[in-house]
Parts: sequence; structure tokens; C-alpha cells
Amino acid sequence: MYTLLVVLHVIVSLAIIAIVLLQAGKGADIGSAFGGAGSQAVFGSMGTPTLLGKITTGVAIVFMLTSFSLAMLASRRAASVMTQPTPVQQPAPPAGQK
Repeated sequence: MYTLLVVLHVIVSLAIIAIVLLQAGKGADIGSAFGGAGSQAVFGSMGTPTLLGKITTGVAIVFMLTSFSLAMLASRRAASVMTQPTPVQQPAPPAGQK
């Protein structure tokens, strides 16, 4: 289960990187802010969400869920030093005896 979740997390990580790089940034319309007539606001309007934006939202949600699940599984796997029994020490032999 843990290995499958790690593989899914890596695939989702690569997918979100690729999807974000495919999108045009908000700064792409920055030229319209300095004299362009097509913009109503400084950085342009948000407009309707595109298909790529909806896919990004879905992949980001899956990424957060896998991150949270991995954190929960890792905390259950980890052993604390405080919960382990203390080692029993053998008493030292008295001086002069072998």
C-alpha cells in the first residue's frame, strides 16, 4: 500500500509540473497593462476557467491527498525512542575477580 501510494504521488507530481508548465501565466498579458486597450484591469480579468485550469485543480487535490496519506502512513511506521524498552545492563564484575 505504501509503495503504491509513493508511485502514485510521484506520477501526480510529474503531472502537475507538466500541466503548470503548459499553462500561459497571468504575466503573459502584462503588456496590455502598459498601453494596451484590451485589458480592463492591471493584470487582466480572470475569465472563465479553462479545461487546463480544471485539470490542474483536480491534480492538485489528488497531490494534497497523497501527501496527507503518506504523512499519516509514515507517522504510523516510525518508531519513537521513547516507546522502546530500556536495555538491561549487566552488572560489572567486582574488581579482582575474573
